[in-house]
Amino acid sequence: MTYCLGVKLKDGLVAIADTRITSGTDTTTAKKLFVHQNEQGCLFLMTSGLRSVRDKAVTYFNEVLKDEHVVYNQLYEAVNAFGMQLRKVADEDRAALNMAGFAFNLHTIVGGQLKHDTEPKLFLLYPEGNWIEMTQTSPFMIIGNSGYGKPILNRTVKYESTLQEVLKAGFLSFDSTRVSANDVDFPLDVVVYNSGSFKMIEHRFEKKDMEIISSTWDTQLKKALDSVPEDWMNVVFDGKK
Repeated sequence: MTYCLGVKLKDGLVAIADTRITSGTDTTTAKKLFVHQNEQGCLFLMTSGLRSVRDKAVTYFNEVLKDEHVVYNQLYEAVNAFGMQLRKVADEDRAALNMAGFAFNLHTIVGGQLKHDTEPKLFLLYPEGNWIEMTQTSPFMIIGNSGYGKPILNRTVKYESTLQEVLKAGFLSFDSTRVSANDVDFPLDVVVYNSGSFKMIEHRFEKKDMEIISSTWDTQLKKALDSVPEDWMNVVFDGKK
């Protein structure tokens, strides 16, 4: 499994991806968040699913992006291009994967802003190659292990939230997932994009970088639990009806 979060905001985009790869009892680290920038603009791409499908589709897509005769002016065009490469991989590998007992599976989040985009865009691409676009009313998407961290985002993230607020909430969402699932872990890759800048800011956080934040979060959660009123529980513990 994995944890990848993409958020579209009034001021830009935030992307967060863990790097743990689990295969049986073996665990390794691999990059899941890729950035591409040129004179046409910039985009990021992150995936959750079979690693072999991911590696092949991303390799094919990178070859397309290297072609100087291919120009994408709007992000949906690049998303369509990745979807075409994903379908190509499906045509090549789906039957063999099915015979080996594996389902063809790759969910992808693509975000960015290209030359003719009036604002940053964020898309969720399905294994079949079709996609949906994130909107102001549904500004974020998690692919991979979403159950543990999504409640934090539901309560805190809005389209009008600042990039700083969302990066903080996004880390807490990741951290809640990390402590609850052994297939999500550091290092943590982060991309932040300011609307209209046409430049992605990338950073990798190691566990030691964030230990104080995790510890503070644990302490504050316990304090919040202690502060919740308890009178409502008397009917249970006093045996009252």
